[in-house]
Amino acid sequence: MSLPTLLPSVPASPVAESYTRLAEVFPGLRVRELGEAEATPRGEGWVGADELASGGPALDAFLSWDAAQVLRDYGKQARPDVVASFGLHRYAWPACLLVTVPWFLHRRVPRVPVGDVAFQRAMGRMAVRVREFACLPDDPAAGLPGARVVADEEALRAEVRAAVAEHIGPVLDGFGPRMRRRGRALWGMATDEVVEGLWYVAGLLGEEPRAMAELELLLPGTAKPYVGPAGFRELSAPDGRPLPTRDRASCCLFYTLRPEDTCVTCPRTCDTDRVRRLTAATA
Repeated sequence: MSLPTLLPSVPASPVAESYTRLAEVFPGLRVRELGEAEATPRGEGWVGADELASGGPALDAFLSWDAAQVLRDYGKQARPDVVASFGLHRYAWPACLLVTVPWFLHRRVPRVPVGDVAFQRAMGRMAVRVREFACLPDDPAAGLPGARVVADEEALRAEVRAAVAEHIGPVLDGFGPRMRRRGRALWGMATDEVVEGLWYVAGLLGEEPRAMAELELLLPGTAKPYVGPAGFRELSAPDGRPLPTRDRASCCLFYTLRPEDTCVTCPRTCDTDRVRRLTAATA
């Protein structure tokens, strides 16, 4: 008697497993998927990505948190453009993971326009509605509603770049007037958020080398509107251990609060200091 062919099981959501795995290794960010007819959360600390993109009162309220945090932690008021830079980073870093983590883990690229995403920063929560996603031809999810099958890995990388740009572009427009930055400088920040967010999470997953290789292919330096390559390079610890690093395409402006304390990937940080700090961090 012949037995029926068993097809691989596919979850109801093409990205649910990816977001669950993200929460397991990084509990500071949890993603809840919204139903088709479910409204994006508002109130009680939630802000819609579309509200941030509008650049109005919701963005003012969002940035007031950053201004208060700087004053509390550093005892001084930050310039308005510095506050806006901090606020953009604190939104864009997790928002980019909505796209890059499913791509990295399961080769599925959700589209997440600003109208379908909300953020609760105090609790480290995001809400997202995924209506459409890209995947490869051999993906068991290729038959799900909303699936768009693309030819190969490079086509899927193009989908990642497009999905992030679709979401982040309007957000950059909302933040831009408050930041003294436009165009290339803003997209340099977006490039850094894509790279450093996935790089960090991949380290928690124990897959840092693969993530670095994947990100080099994703951002080769010629993919507009992104600015520059992923830009990884390697230093050597005193004992010969390799120390991965990169040079950011943009500046987070933290030096305006503590000039002596730059980020380890900041172009202002010399390699000697990087080696010292990376060695101490891994000791």
